[in-house]
Amino acid sequence: MKILFDQGTPTPLKRYLPGHTIDLVYGKGWATFTNGALLHVAENADYDLFITTDQNLRYQQNLAARRVSVLVLQTTSWPRIKKQIAKVQAAVNSTTVGSYQELSFDSKL
Repeated sequence: MKILFDQGTPTPLKRYLPGHTIDLVYGKGWATFTNGALLHVAENADYDLFITTDQNLRYQQNLAARRVSVLVLQTTSWPRIKKQIAKVQAAVNSTTVGSYQELSFDSKL
């Protein structure tokens, strides 16, 4: 799967998603794009999944006609995400074309 990490997505997460091609928005030179433009560019570059921490994305963009799937991590905290990495891996592995998922992370773990 070809995955694009948005700016707030912790980059250490890459190590826990083996077998996938993962690029960073910043590394692609797309850091100045608005969310709508970014999703459009990601689709045109054949990304399957966009992982972001922008919890307002679904309110700002019409995601219904998108081919790229969106996974929203409801925290930017790498320690919190890492403690529940299996949850992220399961969400990535269950992604279908154009799907939208939000993952919350228990702060007590």
